[in-house]
Amino acid sequence: METQRTVENPGQGAGPGEPPVRSVALKLLGAETGGSIMMFEEAVPPGKKSRFHLHHNSDEVAYVLSGEVTFKIGDKVTVCGPGACAFMPRRVPHAWKSTGTETGKVLFLYTPANAGGLLEEQQRTQRKFASMNECELADILQRHGGEIIGPSPL
Repeated sequence: METQRTVENPGQGAGPGEPPVRSVALKLLGAETGGSIMMFEEAVPPGKKSRFHLHHNSDEVAYVLSGEVTFKIGDKVTVCGPGACAFMPRRVPHAWKSTGTETGKVLFLYTPANAGGLLEEQQRTQRKFASMNECELADILQRHGGEIIGPSPL
């Protein structure tokens, strides 16, 4: 059976007149790289943000493809545009927010791949994070070496 890589294509799910939706397209699965890396592209409409979280066992890299994304990594806040790269070391709390006027697109990479198992599991179960309560979200994060620190500080 061939691996299905796309969770949702950018722009999918929003009809005419509806706001753009947050979407994820898986690019490299952990199993395809021997657990070395996992990579995905995320389209994030203006104002959408992550929770303040960390990964215990994986470093995270974000490369901004388009739009404007603000990152809080530890105590430092940086506004990034296309071509900017952000490094979020394991065990360092971080969050991000699409702060531009257009949908931001970001290529994310986890190394090793364990943190990416979170998105791979979401794809397998077809359950969006927005449908999970805080306990369910904390549980899936913990299974993949992550932890919610709190709401977004951005």
